[in-house]
Amino acid sequence: MDPATQMATDGLQAFGMIGDTLWTLLRLGAMIMAMPLIGTRAVPSRIKLLLSATLSIALAPILPPVPSWVGFDAATVLTIFRELVIGITIGFMLRLVFEAGALAGELIAQGTGLSFAQMADPMRGGSSGVIGQWFYLMFGLLFFTANGHLALISLLVDSYRALPIGTTLPDPQALTTLAPSFLLTVLRGGVGLALPLIVAMLAVNLAFGALARAAPALNPIQLGLPVSLLLGLALLAVLAGEMGPPVQRLFDAAFDAAGAVVR
Repeated sequence: MDPATQMATDGLQAFGMIGDTLWTLLRLGAMIMAMPLIGTRAVPSRIKLLLSATLSIALAPILPPVPSWVGFDAATVLTIFRELVIGITIGFMLRLVFEAGALAGELIAQGTGLSFAQMADPMRGGSSGVIGQWFYLMFGLLFFTANGHLALISLLVDSYRALPIGTTLPDPQALTTLAPSFLLTVLRGGVGLALPLIVAMLAVNLAFGALARAAPALNPIQLGLPVSLLLGLALLAVLAGEMGPPVQRLFDAAFDAAGAVVR
C-alpha cells in the first residue's frame, strides 16, 4: 500500500474513532450532568467535559457499533434526543437518592432547632440548611466508599448493550409504572433516616412543655433549645455510624430502577 493510501486509511479510521467517541459522549455526558456531586455547580464545566471525554474514549472501543453519520436528518436528531434522555434518566434517579438524604437533614434540622443555620449550598445552588448539606456530603462519601462510581459505569455499559445507540427508546409505560414506586421508596428512605431523631426531639419538646406547664416559675423553655441542640448533635453522631445499610439500600433501589428503565 502506497503512503497516500495508507494516510487516507488512517485518516478514515481516526474520523471513525472520533465519531464513535462523540456518539458515546452524548449519553455519558448527559448522565454526568444530571448525576449528583459531579454534576453539581461546585464542579467546573471543564472538569465535567474532560471526565466525559475521557470515559467516552475509554468505553467507545468495547461498546456496540454506532450508526454511520449521514448528516443532521430527522433520524439523527431523534437518536441524539434518545441518548440524552437515557443519560439524564440514569443520572436523575441517582440524584433523587441524594435529595432523600437532604430531606432527612432538613427534617432533623427542624426538630433540633438548627433550621435557622442556613448557608450557601454550592452543590445544589441557592442556600440550604447545614444539616441537609452534611447529609448530602455523607451520601457522597458512602457512594464512593461502596464503589458506587464503578457500579454506575457498569450500569452505563449495560445500558449501551441493552439499548445500543440508534435503537428506539424503551416503553414509556414501564417508566410511568416504575416512577411512583421508586419515588415512594426514596421518600420512605429519607423519612426513615430522620425518624429516630424526630421522635427523640418530639419527646424532649413534650417533656419541656409538660415541665413548663407544671412549674412555670422555673422557666424551662429557656433550656429547651440548648438541650435539644446538644441532644440532637449527640444523636446525629450516633446516626452517622448507622447510616451505611439504609443508604446502601437506597443506592441499590436507584440502580435497580435505572437498570429496569434501560432494559
